[in-house]
Amino acid sequence: MIRIVNRYLTGNPKTDAAKKLRKIILQLPKLSRTEFTTLFKEWQIKWEYFLNERKISVLKTTGKKRQIYTHKRLRSAVLSIKKHLPYLFTFEDYPDLKIPKTTNTPDGHFSDLKNKLRNHNAVIFA
Repeated sequence: MIRIVNRYLTGNPKTDAAKKLRKIILQLPKLSRTEFTTLFKEWQIKWEYFLNERKISVLKTTGKKRQIYTHKRLRSAVLSIKKHLPYLFTFEDYPDLKIPKTTNTPDGHFSDLKNKLRNHNAVIFA
């Protein structure tokens, strides 16, 4: 989720709303479901007007006017969080399964396997 939001907001967001959302999402591995949802909902309430800002865009070919959201990438990040929120804290729902909070361990294991395979895939020409 952090990577998805970073893709939309970049590493150095310009607007205050994006900076604050990035700060919240970077805390994700340390927070519980209730803490994160509370922070996220407070952020949504505070920046609701900003998120819904629209501007008028004029099509060059036809001259037609249409309204588009001003902060499209920020909206995409927010919608992505909303969509994935029910699944972000699955590990809390099933404590007996001992699901890890992050995927860092499997990712590290897979990268190790990839490195081993990469060494053996080299084609040797005589």
